[in-house]
Amino acid sequence: MLPLQDQRSASAATISPLLIAILALVALLAIAIPALLVANSPRVVVHKRPPVVISHRVVPKAELPPVEPVQLQAVDPDDARAINASVPFSTLPNPAARPFRLPGAEDSRARGIDCLAAGVYYEAGDDTVGQRAVAQVIINRLRHPAFPKTVCGVVFQGAERGTGCQFTFTCDGAMLRYTPTAAAWKRAREVAELALNGTVYKAVGHATHYHTDWVVPYWSASLEKITEVHTHLFFRWAGWWGTPPAFNRGYAGAEPNVPQMARLSPVHQGGTGDLLALELAEAEKPLDPEAIPDSAVPAPLGAAGLDNNSFAVTLDRSMNPESFAALAIKTCGERAFCKFMAWTDAKQTPKQLPASPAQSAAMSFSYLRDQNVGFAKALWNCQQFKRPSPVQCMRAQVPAAAAPAPAPAPAPTPAAAGEAKPAGPVLLTGIRKKSAAADPAAAGPTTDKPQPSPTPR
Repeated sequence: MLPLQDQRSASAATISPLLIAILALVALLAIAIPALLVANSPRVVVHKRPPVVISHRVVPKAELPPVEPVQLQAVDPDDARAINASVPFSTLPNPAARPFRLPGAEDSRARGIDCLAAGVYYEAGDDTVGQRAVAQVIINRLRHPAFPKTVCGVVFQGAERGTGCQFTFTCDGAMLRYTPTAAAWKRAREVAELALNGTVYKAVGHATHYHTDWVVPYWSASLEKITEVHTHLFFRWAGWWGTPPAFNRGYAGAEPNVPQMARLSPVHQGGTGDLLALELAEAEKPLDPEAIPDSAVPAPLGAAGLDNNSFAVTLDRSMNPESFAALAIKTCGERAFCKFMAWTDAKQTPKQLPASPAQSAAMSFSYLRDQNVGFAKALWNCQQFKRPSPVQCMRAQVPAAAAPAPAPAPAPTPAAAGEAKPAGPVLLTGIRKKSAAADPAAAGPTTDKPQPSPTPR
């Protein structure tokens, strides 16, 4: 027999290779199993939050704040909520807006109510609280100088553009994709009627902007966040433009006809709504404005810096009168407000405004556009150009210099007592006024609508 010490050495020599193999296997499994788990586990996508550019500039009172189109930052909804939550609410006072009551004729009021009902339904769904908040923002915009001066004008601002509309449902096809039920539409109209008859939703104060908490518009960084209604955050402009005195603009007086509303609202059915069609509808043979060469477009009268929305133009005598409206539309371009006045006599064309009485009387054509109230009108001097309809004729104007001095009235005689009184100033063909004597405005502006000041946008 081997000694005990030798027996232990032999046993150790036999066990060592087996132990090494087992340890090697364990080590291999310790590496392989985690590797398999990592390779087959679901992928985790980490969304990096892009930097949010904060604009600290407060627009001064002397400068109208721009109305920015709705452009969203490319962030994940969860990241958007985190970004929005990190912006504190304003600690400044949040006074309620004044009540607003929609004036005007019944058909105009009905159009305004239906436009507001569409706005609150498509923006807030069938949620009365959210609808009331949205309605208040629309009315606040109506009163602010930076926005149109009608309910429909505010709701459908920018809807003619594929991008840049203020309320996305007006230009993303939502009104064609789905229609509210009769009950939901009735509730939306009730909210709209209350809002346009003096009901105020106090919580949103003088907010002019809002968005849902899962998106981050670029403009939100420069505005004051004032309140939250469900998933909507409400904002107002910083500085003077967000205070009650800034909301000082009056209502335009009449609501435009919006074709997009025709599926929902009978009072909007039959309207052109297309401003270009409205502008050319009364022309006998309208010319496409795009056919006017750019070289024929005159510069605005105030190109030196006063008024870039007014034009005083000398017309080519060989130009077809039917083309006057197309030239005016081409000249006005994208302007929301535009005043185009034209003469065939270059000597009468004014170099600056206002035109003298003699120049006004010699005017051959006038055109006025104000998109804020959905108005566009072209008028011809019907003593110079015959028109197929009297409504296309501008009012007659008698130059002050040409008016004879009044003669002393002779003493009445029996023969003269029964004679008819002399007629007032002669009117142009097709005038829509009974007489100049009965209408003191007959010697006024050359269009049938008072000429408002341009509304900054």
